[in-house]
Amino acid sequence: MMKTKIIAVVFATLMFQECQRKSPTEAISTTTIPKPNTLQKEEKTDGWELLFDGSTLNGWKRYNADTIGSLWIVKDSTIVCNGQGLTEGTKKIGGSLTTLRKFGNFELSVDWRISPGGNSGILYHVVEGPQFKHEYETGPEYQLLDDVGWKDKMTSVQTAGSNYDMYAAPVGKKLMPVGEWNTSKIIYNNGYVEHWLNGIKIVAFEEGSDDYDTRLKKSKWVKYPGWNKSKIGSISLQDHGANVYFRNIKVKVL
Repeated sequence: MMKTKIIAVVFATLMFQECQRKSPTEAISTTTIPKPNTLQKEEKTDGWELLFDGSTLNGWKRYNADTIGSLWIVKDSTIVCNGQGLTEGTKKIGGSLTTLRKFGNFELSVDWRISPGGNSGILYHVVEGPQFKHEYETGPEYQLLDDVGWKDKMTSVQTAGSNYDMYAAPVGKKLMPVGEWNTSKIIYNNGYVEHWLNGIKIVAFEEGSDDYDTRLKKSKWVKYPGWNKSKIGSISLQDHGANVYFRNIKVKVL
């Protein structure tokens, strides 16, 4: 009888140890992945809002236009820019997708992926008006690019994650292979700016600093008198003639 009890205790101990070994794997396998274009309870409490509801383009417009047209669509819970070549009748329809709401200080998070050789961007403090042909004439840009597949000439301040033509993203940044999702974040707070890529801060600068002013004088933006003059404006997803995809667009007003 004593031998039988000892065997039972040993067996129970071994089973417990086996369960302990399996529990981390089981925990991972049963973890629920958040549904795209939704906010978690903690995010809502922290002040985050969705700029894309996952099914419509409500809250958005085409830059300097009354209608969005056929260039921008929603497919599979994703905002899609269809790239070059789309026409309505005989007229080519282009233009960046722009929020109706305007923001001053904010934190923005966006998931994005791009087509091979593609180019796009996320711009902020964008202003519309008949004196402007494009959104980049007014708003700074977080560059989106297929760094590896880009065929034209490219400088360091034109690579993915850079503050376009001003501050370069570092070599060796964590950029996902073309076609896979990246997560970018922009923080703007009273002239202090941060760019994040896939959880890592890659760019930081202060508007109006000596370094900033020196870079600005050497940049293409000196040709555009309206560039970065407004500190409140829309957020734009850039049409640069490539297929590009966006989801989980979230903003928190600071």
